Parts: sequence; C-alpha cells; structure tokens
Amino acid sequence: MSYPMPRPPDQATLEQLKQVTGPAGWSDDPDTLAPHLVEWRSRYQGKTPLLLKPANTAEVAAIVRVCAQAEVGIVPQGGNTGLVGAQIPSGPEVLVNLSRMNRVRSVDPINNTVTAEAGCLLVAVQQAAAEQDRLFPLSLAAEGSCQIGGNLSANAGGIHVLRYGNSRDLVLGLEVVTAQGEIWDGLRGLRKDNTGYDLKQLYVGAEGTLGIITAAVLKLFPRHRQVETAFAAVPSPEAVLDLLTLAREVSGDGGVLAFEMISRFALELVVKNVAGSVDPLANRSPWYVLVDLTVPRATAETFMTQALDKGLITDAALAGSAAQATALWKLRESISEAQKREGGSIKNDVSVPLSHIPGFIKQALAAVTELVPGIRPVPFGHVGDGNLHFNFSQPAGMDQDAYLARWDEVSRVVHAIVVAHGGSISAEHGIGVAKREEARHYKSAVELDLMRRIKQALDPKGIMNPGKGIV
Repeated sequence: MSYPMPRPPDQATLEQLKQVTGPAGWSDDPDTLAPHLVEWRSRYQGKTPLLLKPANTAEVAAIVRVCAQAEVGIVPQGGNTGLVGAQIPSGPEVLVNLSRMNRVRSVDPINNTVTAEAGCLLVAVQQAAAEQDRLFPLSLAAEGSCQIGGNLSANAGGIHVLRYGNSRDLVLGLEVVTAQGEIWDGLRGLRKDNTGYDLKQLYVGAEGTLGIITAAVLKLFPRHRQVETAFAAVPSPEAVLDLLTLAREVSGDGGVLAFEMISRFALELVVKNVAGSVDPLANRSPWYVLVDLTVPRATAETFMTQALDKGLITDAALAGSAAQATALWKLRESISEAQKREGGSIKNDVSVPLSHIPGFIKQALAAVTELVPGIRPVPFGHVGDGNLHFNFSQPAGMDQDAYLARWDEVSRVVHAIVVAHGGSISAEHGIGVAKREEARHYKSAVELDLMRRIKQALDPKGIMNPGKGIV
C-alpha cells in the first residue's frame, strides 16, 4: 500500500496559508525559522517554505483544508524537544507550530480533570493543577519547554509511568483536526464511555501522522502530601530489581512514585560536565538507584535499613529537605546534557520485561563493547517500568563523525538483543525519522498492514507528517 507524495506549495497556496493566520501567525524569515528546523541532538536539520503559528483550532482546521486541497504536506510541531526527528520538516512541507495555542481552558477539581490546548507547556499544566491542589503526574526533564500536544503525539513516558502510566493513560478526551480539516470535538471528561471505537487512542502516539491534536482533557490526581527521596548505591542490576520489590513490599505498590537506575559512568559524566554537581555518596558503586516514595519518613528509613541488611544496597542518602531532593533529581535529569558535552553519543530508548533487565544489560554491553572497542556505556533510565536509555559515548580520542557514522550498526546490535528479550526498540521516544526503517524491520507483516490501513483511512492523501512514523 502506497501513499501519494505531497507536493511543494505554490505561491498561491502559500498566500492562502498566510491569510489564514494573519501577519502575526506566519514567517518565512530564515532567522525565525532556524530554531524550529533543528532538533536537540542536532541529528536532523530541516527546511520549510513557511512556518505557521495558528492562534486557535479554527485556524488549524483552515490550514489543513488549504493543504489538503493543494496536497501539500504538514509537519505539526510543539516545543521541538522530540528526539527522533518527528517534528522536523524535510523540505516541501509547511511547519505548523502550536505554541500560540497555550491556554489552560479549564480545571475541574471535582472531576479531577484539566482541559489544555496543545501548545501549553507541560510545566504550565502541572502548575494549573497545583493551583487547585491537584497533581498532573506526567514529569519529564524537558517539562519546562515541551508542550502537551507533543507529549501526547509521542505518548511521552517520564519518571512516573510505574505509578500513573504513559501519556495515553492520562487522557480522557481530545480535540483533533483531521487530515481533511474537520474538527473532532472529543473533549469529554468521562472515565466510562463505551460508545464505540476509542478514537483518541489512535491519535495519541501517532506523531502527527493521522491528524493534529489541538486540545486535551487530562486526568488529575490528589497531590502527594509527603515524598521521601533516596539515592542508593547498588551492587548489580539483579540487586536493583530486588530493591524495587522491597520498596513495593515496604511502601505498598502505590507508594513507589519513581524508581530510576543510574550507572556509575553516567554519574561521573554529570559530576564532570554539569556545574554544581556533587557525588552524593562517599564510595564508588557500579550502579545507583534514585527512588521517590510517597510514604512517611519512618517508612522510608525502614526501607533503607532493610535494604542494607539484605545487602541490596551498600550506601544511601535520604534527602533531608526539598532542596536536597531537588539536587538528587538534578543529577538524574542532567545525564543527557552531560553526555552531550562529552562528545558523540549513540542513544537507544528501549524497554524489556523487568525480569529480563539484568540479562539484557549483560548481553548488550558485551556485544557493543566487542563491536566498538573503547566505547563508553552510559545506561540509565526508568527501570521501574522496564525502560532503559541504553546510551554510548564515543571512545576517547575517536573522531566524533566517524563514531556517529556507526549509529545504525550499534543500534541494530542493541535492538536485536532487545527483541530477543521480548522488548521494544522505542519505549517512549517514538519512531519519527530515526527509527522508521528499524521499526519496519521488527514489526510483523500483519501489524504493518493494519497500521497502513489506518493511515490510508484517516489520511488518504498522505499529507500529515509525511515520511515520519512506521508507515
């Protein structure tokens, strides 16, 4: 099954699009376009004839109708924090950035929902919830710059998935502009609505390839009255899993809010490359765990004491204040920045069943270090839900371009081992451009055919984010 190739917009089409948004809503100035055309890792440099910034859903719909009529491609963009290139136009497509659509439309503390436009920063949604003494639990290192529409389009995960689920688990309703320029108003705040296909889930995680999310009804939760943060030295990945089991037993499964694993080299990179970072423990350890528990302090202390008695940890620091907890989390959140400053980095966002984590790590580290002698592994991530950021920094002294040229080779080795362990080659970052061919390699013919049929049904002209996603 193939799709028509979108056409470059002619001048008449560009003028129509400019009229839709008015002078404040478009630009073709190279300096204005520049920051929208490169992603954070600098792997993808895009181009576009026109940047559009609609102010409301009606303008988005009008843009799509013009493009559908002219068969012009559209690339939706949020905060441009994506890591697989899904938000970067390749040339003939127009770029539709939703940052002007940034209103929190309403908060309903009784129904425990917030309705927000796609351009709202994630931190703004969190703040709107907090003002009503509620919690919106999606939490990412990029929460100060990523937008909720992009979070939903990528089905973002973050640090609280083991407690609250991925982005798709936090959505009750959506407003979407279809590939035909129609507006689907599915902004329903219902937890039970068994009246047909769950259309919203088609658009969550679709990376803008089926339509444009313009607003969402999101779930809120009670705020945590007490969170205890601990940073612990752990001797092995096997001990990490045993520590997670103990944390659940001591606190109750719902008491584990976040559970992150950090390798020693990842911590060393942060201490070396990020100003103000300090190793919180006196002695070195091959692995560390950063955990948040929503329990009384006495329970957290009991957890740490039992972990020490069982030999699951060799040392630990329990934060004594909010400032100390923030400092511990900054170590975890600074790993990507620290690795970027270290030089070339090959990154893998993968997941495997929890029970397979130790075996996967051992097997994959051995395979990659044999493939590229001197490569420096930087594994870390959301081990509580099976998601590892299985990264590698370039060998000392190796040319960066020569190293990055081996990205696909290294990733194929990692991905083959991931799949052998029953895992996924993209846990939370999506497919975009980076994993398009790789995902096709591992998906079954039946899965690919079903996805192609959905794409054909919802976007028959192939104008929505062409060249991105698995189909």
